[in-house]
Amino acid sequence: MTSLATHIVRPGLRRTNTRLGARSHNEEPKYLADRIKFANAFAVEKLLSVKPMLVDVDTALSAVPGMTPATILHAGPPIEWHRMCPPMKRAVVGAAIFEGLASSEGEAQSLVNRGKVKLSPNHHHDAVGPMTGVISASMPVIATKDAVSGRTAYSTFNEGAGAVLWFGVFQRETLERLRWIKDVLAPVMKQVIRNTGGVPVWPILAQAIQMGDECHNRHAAATNLFLKGIVEQLFTGDFGEEAARAVYRFIAGNSHFFLNVTMTGCKLAAGAAHGVTNSTIATAMSRNGTDFGIRVSGLGDEWFTAPAPYLRDALYNPGYGPADGAPDIGDSAIIETTGLGGSAIAAAPAMASLAGGGFEAAREITKQIGMITVAKNPQFPIPSLDFEGVPSGIDVRKVVETGILPNINSAVIHKDPGVGQIGVGIAKAPFECFVKALIKFGAQAGLSG
Repeated sequence: MTSLATHIVRPGLRRTNTRLGARSHNEEPKYLADRIKFANAFAVEKLLSVKPMLVDVDTALSAVPGMTPATILHAGPPIEWHRMCPPMKRAVVGAAIFEGLASSEGEAQSLVNRGKVKLSPNHHHDAVGPMTGVISASMPVIATKDAVSGRTAYSTFNEGAGAVLWFGVFQRETLERLRWIKDVLAPVMKQVIRNTGGVPVWPILAQAIQMGDECHNRHAAATNLFLKGIVEQLFTGDFGEEAARAVYRFIAGNSHFFLNVTMTGCKLAAGAAHGVTNSTIATAMSRNGTDFGIRVSGLGDEWFTAPAPYLRDALYNPGYGPADGAPDIGDSAIIETTGLGGSAIAAAPAMASLAGGGFEAAREITKQIGMITVAKNPQFPIPSLDFEGVPSGIDVRKVVETGILPNINSAVIHKDPGVGQIGVGIAKAPFECFVKALIKFGAQAGLSG
């Protein structure tokens, strides 16, 4: 199956720049609607061309652009400390203590309040992180590189379940796990990845789709495929059997281990589509537990925000319910931005219960997302939809016109810090974000009314 973009882009067009504005005047359509169609096709073609490969492990301070010893990155659009939700604040405090910037919660809060610790969104540093998404200077990060453009995206290792920063929890156990990730997991994985020559990301996700993952909430198949691919290098490396066994147990016991890798690949894909003049394609969706924000290809780096939504159709752990959940949080919506996750829920029978009506409802969700996107990605065919590619390239115009909102598969974390994950569910991207973006696009194009 070929991409819709293939049929739209003019035959023989020679691309000389990632921005359509760089082409000669007579190559561009005359009318705005045609220019938008042309630009969106080009943006999605760029998105579909990315070939992400996991290539290295390094510290955030060494690898992540703009990182400093006193910088702590977080998920979502920019936000001031006083507006951060309690789980995000708890994760920032934990990161400050982990870095040795503070020795207590009170000291950490004081440092942030006095501007001695800088807070910045992951997306502003070629990075992404699930849930709270916190990244600090000495944390090890995975580096995923696009074999086509050479661009690189970063994320931490997934911490797994329990008392973990990504769920807004910081305890002694959290600190011990972070140190183990830094001192044991990271050096082992760095050598393993280098010895394998790099790990291609899309082939793992493509196979995982066939095995029941939607590649966001469900990553069991992708994680197992990754582990299978590295196991020989893991047990033949020179870091010792004890370390190899510990790393194996950690990955095998964390079905979301590959989630952060998926996010870096999707960050690269969405980034490739960004910055195309006249394009109305969404290139980021992210939330910080207070705000939900989107970026649009043709509108630069501005965020268009609305209050972060609560998760609907959620399944809660025993003893918890809707009144306990916090608003949605995390950079992981970059997965839905590129067509996986909630957009591909028809691929995951195990996720159908979250769709509110079973498997047929999950199929319908994916079909509806196809009505607000401009292409199908043939790299990720869905068996239950006759191997149709996942819907890719969310067009803000179509969202506003149809009222169909992107579905985001996510975890529910408790509204109070220190509790962590209490369920899973689906969030809807806020309509207001897309309206704001479209108004800005119209103003930029000289339209009114």
